[in-house]
Amino acid sequence: MSAYILRRLVQALVVLFFITAVCFLLTHYSSDPMAQYANKQGMTEADRQAIRLRLGLDQPLPVQYVSWLTLAFQGNLGNSFFSHQPVLLLISQRLPMTLVLMITSEILIIAVSLVLGIISAVKQYSLTDNIITSFSFIGFSMPIFFIALGLMQVLAVQFKEWGWPYLPTGGDVWDFGDPLALAWHMVLPVTCLIIITVAGYSRFLRSSILEVLGLDYIRTARAKGLEERAVLFKHALRNAALPLITIIGLDIPALLGGALVTESIFAWPGMGRLFWEYAQKGDFPVVNGTLLLTSSAVVFFTIIVDVAYTLIDPRIRLN
Repeated sequence: MSAYILRRLVQALVVLFFITAVCFLLTHYSSDPMAQYANKQGMTEADRQAIRLRLGLDQPLPVQYVSWLTLAFQGNLGNSFFSHQPVLLLISQRLPMTLVLMITSEILIIAVSLVLGIISAVKQYSLTDNIITSFSFIGFSMPIFFIALGLMQVLAVQFKEWGWPYLPTGGDVWDFGDPLALAWHMVLPVTCLIIITVAGYSRFLRSSILEVLGLDYIRTARAKGLEERAVLFKHALRNAALPLITIIGLDIPALLGGALVTESIFAWPGMGRLFWEYAQKGDFPVVNGTLLLTSSAVVFFTIIVDVAYTLIDPRIRLN
């Protein structure tokens, strides 16, 4: 096990090197932070050249990348071109807000998906299964911004007009000292994330359970006289959950990157908004810092998922 983890860690570093190199090139070719100074009155070409020198944009891209990567390994992601604040400080301000939103959403998503997926598989082709399937297809087919705007219109705008208790549609909530206000502002964005994700998770789990229920060892367990609940939860669900764990393991790193659309619509001060706000300005240090954080989480969580396989299914061995 230790040799496998060590080998995967070495592979992860190589993968991260290529990922950061590609992201660095794409961010530098996608925008130009000097564009805002192109037509600025009172600024000469010498002033613009001085800014380029100060930002290090006069150097060749390979030199810029090596310099950035060297500092990144030392825990220094540089300073923002526009806010002039350390990138790590900006990330540390936004990351807690993204984590509290995304972890809450993911816990509820997994819980609801397990319930709906199991019920839908056990009651295959029944009225309950058809209802769950219909709502899953509706939720999966609708874009997140449509769901968000629809919920805002009903639960915020219409409820307020009718004189009912209504939900807030946004606002930068930074105060963790008031958990009730924070939770109240989380209702709408969490609901949107649950609707769009549970639709896929539950259908995927249903298919996995139905596939496992048709295997020989399940028929053997039933032939031994085990209760249907024991067959389902102790035998079928454990193996059917393996593909779902893979999806969850790849989705969890996305928590660090935030939900760009959801955070933008509800003005949630998270990593998604941080990335989008500074990407529009061509702020390379902030964009590359968030991409490095997200890509590192993706690479290392794949290792965690592989190790988790051995804990769930003893038949799997890592050599």
